[in-house]
Amino acid sequence: MKIILAQQNYHIGNFEHNTQKIIEGIAAAKRQGADLVVFSELCICGYPPRDFLEFEDFIRQCYHAIDVIKAHTQDIAVLVGCPARNPQREGKDLFNAAWFLHEGEVKQVVHKTLLPTYDVFDEYRYFEPSYEWNIIPFKGKKLAVTICEDIWNLGDNPLYRVCPMDMLMGQEPDVMINLSASPFDYDHDEDRKEIIRANVLKYRLPMYYCNTVGSQTEIVFDGGSLIYDAAGNVAKVLPYFEEAMGGMDLEDLVSKGEAPAEMVTFTPLTELVYDHNINRIYDALVMGIRDYFGKMGFKKAILGSSGGIDSAVTLAIACDALGSENVRAVLMPSPYSTEHSVDDAVALSKNLNNPYDIIRINDIYESFLATLEPYFQGLPFNVAEENTQSRIRGNLLMGLSNKFGYILLNTSNKSELSTGYGTLYGDMAGGLSVLGDVYKMQVYALARYINRDKEIIPVNIIDKAPSAELRPNQKDSDSLPDYAVLDRLLYQYIERRQGPKEIIAQGFDSALVSRALKMVNTNEYKRNQFCPIIRVSSKAFGVGRRIPIVGKYLS
Repeated sequence: MKIILAQQNYHIGNFEHNTQKIIEGIAAAKRQGADLVVFSELCICGYPPRDFLEFEDFIRQCYHAIDVIKAHTQDIAVLVGCPARNPQREGKDLFNAAWFLHEGEVKQVVHKTLLPTYDVFDEYRYFEPSYEWNIIPFKGKKLAVTICEDIWNLGDNPLYRVCPMDMLMGQEPDVMINLSASPFDYDHDEDRKEIIRANVLKYRLPMYYCNTVGSQTEIVFDGGSLIYDAAGNVAKVLPYFEEAMGGMDLEDLVSKGEAPAEMVTFTPLTELVYDHNINRIYDALVMGIRDYFGKMGFKKAILGSSGGIDSAVTLAIACDALGSENVRAVLMPSPYSTEHSVDDAVALSKNLNNPYDIIRINDIYESFLATLEPYFQGLPFNVAEENTQSRIRGNLLMGLSNKFGYILLNTSNKSELSTGYGTLYGDMAGGLSVLGDVYKMQVYALARYINRDKEIIPVNIIDKAPSAELRPNQKDSDSLPDYAVLDRLLYQYIERRQGPKEIIAQGFDSALVSRALKMVNTNEYKRNQFCPIIRVSSKAFGVGRRIPIVGKYLS
């Protein structure tokens, strides 16, 4: 029996597009001689559909797509992910389901048991967990079909009270098949492989694991679908960050008596490693921009180019994602901008061959100050005057955006967003945040990665001390601790959820810890008004981190 995995990029709620893509995948699998082709979790509607699931019309369109697709299964079996109605009055109205289609019919529907409600997941809001478990008989074999989280309840601290595979083993299955929508983060691929291997070694069955690929607003799915033999060896890996198909004969995966592969224990990062999987972070950010624009129907981007590291890295990634001709950089020097920053920004755009403009804001700034002077009551220069420059830039960028249909890319990094080092309605404006889940030291690692073959980002941008240039001789270090220390501290609090005592015990200065954590918690109101952030870590700001704005904890 030949089973093929179809790793595809779907568009949430675009039923015609998704259905056509699946039908094309079925046809391609037929050409490769497949008996069964497996697609990913909720591929019919796209993942995560969120509150679209509350619309009956949305569910009707899901069912209509199933009817269209099943007509193409006369001589091949198909597993697709799609919501299924719950016939019981009790419980939620829907199941997250895998539909087994063959001979033009719906032969069987498998319901997901384990419904994650952590980080970016909120499945129990919509779905009822399965209350029955059955294998799927096909061509003399018994298929144990599970959906994403269903295989993740192994380990020392189980999150759920049941393992679906435990329930299925009594029916003596021959193979495990998992339909997944497992998001990317820079420490997750190793974790994913370990959990699949753990299932294979526990149940002594081969596994076909089909993961989706593509970006859905802030969540990036990296693909990397896997096939393991019964001894726990990787038999096939599909590419990362691209659509692909691939499969193997089940008979080639059955253990021939060889010793099981050794379990390689995955150790998650316990501290921030700046260049860890930096190539995959880069690929995720490129895909995040490209899919956001493509799926929203946008063509062109604009951003403020300051001659600093954050805007430089954002510009380089955007040019890769959209094409240099589609990314407009706007340099907006103020009275406090240094000429070398302007020169650096110009050199960067020339290296990237993207269009750029220089709009000096001196006169606008002086006009603002003159208008506000009677109302500032002679008070000394402070952040009000500094932030006015940032908001002028935001207004200019949004004016150009409105006039020409550009989408403004935000250039703030995670270190700045964590500590509130940004201006609402100024440099925090934007339609999509590229670096909002990337700490400052990781931004430097991205710059070095971008320059791996030749100098694209001028070395002076990388080497100079970071500065907002909103007052004479300003440096980020005037307001923030050294990024090499700050980023490591923030990682412990945000990603690892360590408290102040635990962080201080790691050697961080107690006063610095108190100050940094207070900055994080008191600036939640700023992040709450921020644009979507492309997620590349295990804990990004946005839908996966829900912190009260009005709270006293550590503030």
